[in-house]
Amino acid sequence: MHRKLVGLTAAALAAAVAVSAAGPGVASAAKVERVSTLGKESFFAYVDKAAIARAKPDAKSKRVAKLTLKTPEKTDDLVFVLDRTEVDDKEWLRVRLPVRPNGTTGWVPADALSDLQPVNTWLKISTKTLKITLIRDGKRVFSAPIGVGQSQWPTPKGQFYIRGLYKGYGGAGSFYGPLAYFTSATSDQLTDWPGGGLVGVHGTSQPGLLPGRVSHGCVRMKNADILKLEKLMDVGTPVTIT
Repeated sequence: MHRKLVGLTAAALAAAVAVSAAGPGVASAAKVERVSTLGKESFFAYVDKAAIARAKPDAKSKRVAKLTLKTPEKTDDLVFVLDRTEVDDKEWLRVRLPVRPNGTTGWVPADALSDLQPVNTWLKISTKTLKITLIRDGKRVFSAPIGVGQSQWPTPKGQFYIRGLYKGYGGAGSFYGPLAYFTSATSDQLTDWPGGGLVGVHGTSQPGLLPGRVSHGCVRMKNADILKLEKLMDVGTPVTIT
């Protein structure tokens, strides 16, 4: 997948909301700027260096995870950017990480990442109503029925992001449909699956089962629906599963 190298503009940073540095793991002298607003303007960044994500914006802080240059599907890896701060003239970004447990975040030196990439979309997945909805610029632009995880393999809930797009699973007759998005979420039950139990959003060869609780945790869509979604949504899009 080709990168879009678009820097975070000064105007975007100026519009970011400054919040108290008394939040988790931030030195009291620093200020934190909120970078992303779901459904309006959010930012992600590609991983340029295999740096260490820390609990605090400090090179001596507790290690949270190590960034990877490639995903398990061999696409360029990326992280979703939540906040930024500057400590001792060094810029740090707090990012959402594609690691266990789900919901893990960490502080990463900004120079380990690409320029920030903007997205104006937000994918919302409801395991209750069995619907997937795409918000763009604050407005709903797409909705479709889905299949989600069975009770013994539930689709994990929380805040995630679209980590990559893969088209190598086959055509319309494939079990996974014509394409699959994979998210930063992982199954809490199927930890020994390929890729560590990555949770995907993909097509299906069994559309008659939708909507329903039919999967091992992934989100299934009718092939025609996921092909429509592909035209509307880029990687890096934040994902909320409820």
